[in-house]
Amino acid sequence: MAVFAPTLIGYRKPWLRADVVAGLSAGAVVVPQAMAYATIANMPVQIGLYTCMVPVVVYALLGGSRTASVTTTSTIATLTASTLVGAGIAAGSEDAQSSLMTLTLLVGVILLSARIFRLGAIIENISEATLSGIKAGVGLTVAASQLPKLLGVASDPDATGFVGVVGSVLRQLGDADPATVILSATSIAALYVMSRVTPRVPGPLVVAAAGILLVAFAGIDDRGVALIPEVPRGIPLPGLPPLADVGALIPGALAIAVMAFLETVSVARGVRRENEPPIDSDRELLANGAASVAGAFFTTLPPAGGFSQTAVSLRAGARTQLAGLVTAALAVLVALFLAPLLSDLPQASLGAMVVVATLGLLDFGAFVRFWKIDRTEFWVALATALVGLVAGLLPAVAVGVAFTLYLVLRELNRPHVVQMQKDAHGQWRAGDEDAPTVRADPLVLRLNVGLYTANVRANTVAIRRRLGVVEGGDPSAVPRTLILDCSRLQKVTLTVIRNFLDLDRELSDAGVTTYYTELPRANIDTLQRTGHGSTLESEGRIFATTDDAVAATQQ
Repeated sequence: MAVFAPTLIGYRKPWLRADVVAGLSAGAVVVPQAMAYATIANMPVQIGLYTCMVPVVVYALLGGSRTASVTTTSTIATLTASTLVGAGIAAGSEDAQSSLMTLTLLVGVILLSARIFRLGAIIENISEATLSGIKAGVGLTVAASQLPKLLGVASDPDATGFVGVVGSVLRQLGDADPATVILSATSIAALYVMSRVTPRVPGPLVVAAAGILLVAFAGIDDRGVALIPEVPRGIPLPGLPPLADVGALIPGALAIAVMAFLETVSVARGVRRENEPPIDSDRELLANGAASVAGAFFTTLPPAGGFSQTAVSLRAGARTQLAGLVTAALAVLVALFLAPLLSDLPQASLGAMVVVATLGLLDFGAFVRFWKIDRTEFWVALATALVGLVAGLLPAVAVGVAFTLYLVLRELNRPHVVQMQKDAHGQWRAGDEDAPTVRADPLVLRLNVGLYTANVRANTVAIRRRLGVVEGGDPSAVPRTLILDCSRLQKVTLTVIRNFLDLDRELSDAGVTTYYTELPRANIDTLQRTGHGSTLESEGRIFATTDDAVAATQQ
């Protein structure tokens, strides 16, 4: 696999037009949407504009997805705001942008560290239920946070979280500005209609342009419609992230890094065409991490792949990440030449874009599927969503990860011991793990999973139960011979081996002789370095195949 610009290798000239059109189309969505997401993070809109530059270029040169558009997302923006507030950094203060640089750098360092230790596959173990719950919490929380902009009422700085913001807005409903409400409702309706009727039309660009035109020619700002703060012209100059608040920002940076990686990989895999290379999680860690580190020096939000802008790029025919480079170039042109126009953008227009984008995260159908298929996953998704709404998104991520680890460990710790029997063709076949044991002597069992310290006891207990060597069992029903198929144990620790040697002694005391078959060579070598293990080999109780072991018991 090439290290640099893998999606541009073997580039074909006929792809150029499609990539340029796709890059411009995605940019028409990405630029106004990223500006809107910056407001979620309590940052000036130009921070979102800057996020469409350097991180996009870095991912385009390192990422493995040919069509994923990597800028930022509402989830990342929301977690960014929560992290900065949790670290005691006031929204809109002079320190906020400096701390954002530090946070984005930390996210990149965490992702690159995960790449060095090849942790991509481990991070991907976070369940779909957890992600659904987090996205539901994000969607509702962010939508609530935009209500003051949509209604033209004051935002209460002391009202935090979904419940607090909604309560504050309800108390101010009588003060809503009619012109702002009409603009908000019209913008939201237009975005929904365009996304369904004319999906190729860049809805956010149309809404932003309409809002600017209404300010220029209808003077709606004179009727109470608030505008965004002035957008400075020019591209960001590089700076050094301060390291003063590193300790306070690390917990949030960890959550953002996990979500950024998962969102990017989900997008990349979701849009991969059949003839394209598979998405490698370690490469995505590298690309996402490098994009975040580079972006930190130019005051950007932590980058991540987004479905909406990627879908636009895909529909426009993007073939490679050259489309991403075109999007970045468009963002630079906007910053250099259109900044004064952007300053006439109504807050309500940005708020409408945010609401439509974030409510798209709500997938109630997923909750229905979880309820029908796996009630445990349903409760995980619901609990994660409720924690996000009540306590905030950082605790929701922590709870979701904890739930995921619990479910993974619960499954790993479940015993996986099956009985083996010969079929009509003389081949050994594994029965169901939950099927009752059919009396046989010798009894042939197979360990269906790899073993480690935490699950070895559950599996040795399951073996005893299969044999009937349990308290209150019938000794006369216990088979005299056990043949244990160890073909699935590719590598085990000394702790696991000692547990099985203890089991061997216990079964021997109960009158059961145990034979071991198909042990991988590495495990045999480890056994030979233990006293009892050497005895097993000298006693001829280790065989290459199950048939050899059965034949030996019948001599």
